[in-house]
Amino acid sequence: MREIVLDTETTGFDPQTGDRIVEIGCIELVNHIATGRHYHVYINPERTMPEDAFKVHGLSDDFLKDKPVFASVAAEFVAFVGEDPLVIHNAAFDMGFLNAELARIEGMPHLAMERAIDTVRMARQKFPGAQASLDALCKRFNIDNSARTKHGALLDAELLAEVYLELIGGRQQGLGLAGLDGDGRTVVALQAPRGPARPPRPHAASAAETAAHAAFVAKLKDALWLKSE
Repeated sequence: MREIVLDTETTGFDPQTGDRIVEIGCIELVNHIATGRHYHVYINPERTMPEDAFKVHGLSDDFLKDKPVFASVAAEFVAFVGEDPLVIHNAAFDMGFLNAELARIEGMPHLAMERAIDTVRMARQKFPGAQASLDALCKRFNIDNSARTKHGALLDAELLAEVYLELIGGRQQGLGLAGLDGDGRTVVALQAPRGPARPPRPHAASAAETAAHAAFVAKLKDALWLKSE
């Protein structure tokens, strides 16, 4: 099963009032394992960057001015995500922006909301009342997010992939071998030692050993061995 973990950065909160996408980051998972394939692009939003948005992701007008516009990367993006499920933190936000961008280009498909897996919703169902931000979930699952000094689509997609795997059961998914401690962090189940197996006995018991065993059993009171004979 192929899934795409996806994140975007934008100029603001509402594509219907002129806000645009400025960065897309995608991570490919196959059977819940990162394959190493990813898609990442910075995008010229064809408008100025509001100061509030710049403070969030640090992408300036000067940095973005020579980057491609969305229309020139749309086909490549659509080809990468294919028709597979999209794992997104607060899916309605990113899907709204992506579909607004795609709608500006003739012939581009609409991304159905039904294919989105919303990790905010998953987190709120699993941990009612707890914070469900990406930073909060990284802390809960002991995921190192120290490099996240500002929002960045590719880094956030990488962190979200780790969070998603924890939300669906981590590396013990479906086996029922791991639980959660009082803080909701994954507890790794005990595993059998991985050392070399004990070698088999090289020979059968000798006549002397058999006689010694019989003598020992004869001294036992109500020995089960004797009752079964």
